[in-house]
Amino acid sequence: MKYQVFARKWRPRNFKEVIGQKYVIKALSNSLKLNKIHQAWIFHGTRGIGKTTIARILAKCLNCKKKITNIPCRKCNSCKEIEKNFNPDLIEIDAASKTKVEDIKELLENAKYPPIKERFKIYLIDEVHMLSRYSFNALLKTLEEPPKHVKFILATTNIEKLPKTIISRCIKLSLKTINYKKINNQLKYILKKEKIYFEKKTTKMLSQASDGSMRDALSLTEQAISIGNNKIIKKDVKKMLGIFKYENFINLLISLFRKDIKKILFLKNHILSLDVEPEQILIELLKLLHYLHILKIFSIKWKSIKYNSKQKKILKRIAKENDFLKIKKYYSIILKGRKNISFSPSKKLGMELTLLQTLEIK
Repeated sequence: MKYQVFARKWRPRNFKEVIGQKYVIKALSNSLKLNKIHQAWIFHGTRGIGKTTIARILAKCLNCKKKITNIPCRKCNSCKEIEKNFNPDLIEIDAASKTKVEDIKELLENAKYPPIKERFKIYLIDEVHMLSRYSFNALLKTLEEPPKHVKFILATTNIEKLPKTIISRCIKLSLKTINYKKINNQLKYILKKEKIYFEKKTTKMLSQASDGSMRDALSLTEQAISIGNNKIIKKDVKKMLGIFKYENFINLLISLFRKDIKKILFLKNHILSLDVEPEQILIELLKLLHYLHILKIFSIKWKSIKYNSKQKKILKRIAKENDFLKIKKYYSIILKGRKNISFSPSKKLGMELTLLQTLEIK
């Protein structure tokens, strides 16, 4: 039997299995229950949070042989074919490879013909923002007065690039990044089902590193399984994710504020010896400065899952010792350095120069 990657094997098959998109699922389910079905939808949000998955579930709901429903049977030929991705009336288009207006015109020309075997002919256009201006114009004509048997589902990671005329003719549904706790619970569930041993806190580390993307979390998990020879081991995950002691970065930041050049160079070299990328040093310093920024603005306790109680105590002390304007200046210089790091002769040199530039702050 062929190995199937987790992202495909554990892809949700109905709305109940989708995690982290409660309000989008509620909106779609209620419209299907009430039989108030729109002609077009736009799903937008970052990568790996379920846009295409929800679109395919919606296609099953619309074309299930039983009836239009919010709970597709998954047993009829329509549901099975959509799940296997070879239903003739679900036309999936990757807009990144179909940018020519001729490609879109040809596809939309077929929209006037009735479905081959289903209730609706459904066009699922992924990364729709990649279409050209002329392609959008062609799409708009069909969206304005689509045939009754045609439905459009558009998915994008960059809704700002879509013309307002297109957006105004669709139901716009915003998908959120998924909370790391929900991802963590899902990873534990999957690993138990797969009978894969994992050490304590490894799933938490993987879910936090996924940055709200379930697909990224599953990819990282598979990588960790391969490294650990079918087990997920904490030390392997730490190396894989480049997790390090945050005290090193806190000490580096203290040295920058104190303008202690010897210690800056020592800590910089020490962190690099831990296989930390030069750009990552700047990123971690920016995160620390952001935390200090928040501490200076708000008198309330700022919750952070990144730093432990000991580290928070040190950061509170640093915030008290340095004024708001100084913190802002450090953030500005390091942010500029991170933006320009790719233009440096090497990222290491770019990072070092950025750290030295902070010494000019008075």
